[in-house]
Amino acid sequence: MTAPEVTVPEVNVPEVNVPEVNVPEVNMIDVIVGKRDGRALRTHEIEWFIDGYTRGAIPDEQAASLLMAVFLNGLDDAELTAWTDAMITSGDRLDLSVLDRPTTDKHSTGGVGDKISLPLCPLVAACGAAVPQLSGRGLGYFGGTLDKMESIPGWRANLGTTEILDQLREVGAIIAAAGDRLAPADRRLYALRDAIGTVESIPLIASSIMSKKIAEGTATLVLDVKVGSGAFMPDRDRARRLAETMVGIGARAGVRTVALLTRMDTPLGAAVGNALEVAEAVSVLGGGGPTDVVDLTVTLAREMCAAAGLDADPGAVLASGAALPVWERMVRAQGGDPTAPLPRAALIETMYAPQRGWVTRLDARPIGIGAWRLGAGRAHRQDPIVPAAGVVLHAKEGDWVEQGQPLLDIHLDDPARLPAAREFLERAYTFGPEPLPVPPLVIERIA
Repeated sequence: MTAPEVTVPEVNVPEVNVPEVNVPEVNMIDVIVGKRDGRALRTHEIEWFIDGYTRGAIPDEQAASLLMAVFLNGLDDAELTAWTDAMITSGDRLDLSVLDRPTTDKHSTGGVGDKISLPLCPLVAACGAAVPQLSGRGLGYFGGTLDKMESIPGWRANLGTTEILDQLREVGAIIAAAGDRLAPADRRLYALRDAIGTVESIPLIASSIMSKKIAEGTATLVLDVKVGSGAFMPDRDRARRLAETMVGIGARAGVRTVALLTRMDTPLGAAVGNALEVAEAVSVLGGGGPTDVVDLTVTLAREMCAAAGLDADPGAVLASGAALPVWERMVRAQGGDPTAPLPRAALIETMYAPQRGWVTRLDARPIGIGAWRLGAGRAHRQDPIVPAAGVVLHAKEGDWVEQGQPLLDIHLDDPARLPAAREFLERAYTFGPEPLPVPPLVIERIA
């Protein structure tokens, strides 16, 4: 099955005033030809290119040629380190050394129902860390953390540096938008990569993610690299290469970095959709929630606490209820009301099991596409999100269902969206006469 094409229009990235880097003058044609022919880029060439392209001094066509050469020939460790450093240097770097807590953060490559950041940030803060989670919005069927949080009435994503530091001091956790001054080179380069078919390059993905996380100022970082049909990288070997590359970048930058490969063949939890996922995250913080969401939250929290040198038991902290007040303070600090009702869909349609049997597969990809077609995601970066739209699953892998039993609820505001969504949702379930073992959620740890 192939997902519908997502047409991403040209992205107009605002000009950023960046001080010119004092590096030797470089001939761009020589750089392009050298990389095209397999020569390693020199550090001063990389610095000159990143600086010049960020300031608009290098035209798109030349930058595109170099990116394609990188896509085809890769970057070695020295090139990748210089490339990432130059992207960091293109903007500001937060100084979190003024905090009296150890700093740690998590980055996920994204998946269907991946709301883990929402319970994870307050949980790790409740364990004694400062968690500067600077996040983004979603495109296609990958839900963005900011999209989820913006379903909370009054909550705002855009904060200044002083506000970020104050909230980390007072609350210990923040989920906010990365500002325009955080690795601005990445926004320009990503928009161009999107337009020329080089998004899948592992060195360019790794430098994009790690430049922002290092610029964020965290001392330690845990990466959740998703693998499976609902992941950005469904191939395990490529996902492992990406994880290893990012861990290496972090180590060379002095940021202690650990990566987990985690399964994204099936949705995380029962809720897929922005307001629905917020409600599920709050349920986890309150001592409930789906087992897989709880387990992955605690697993990642343990990694973050260990990396930060904290002697804490996140499972016990979560069970005690101590993380829920941190969530409430975090939401209030950003103008949100944690007690306000979340958006609710105007219509709820139920999809029923067409036969009896064991659920042997619940494919994340059609569930994600179905939720996207309901309005939970966007096809273009400027598209609005429907906060209440999405899917709530009643049956998952390993469950027995009878014919006519509810499989999932479809939450929507516009009935015209239903047929296109059902087209994919009806493909998600596979049934069999015998149950199949459910694979573990965590596949591999890379450090």
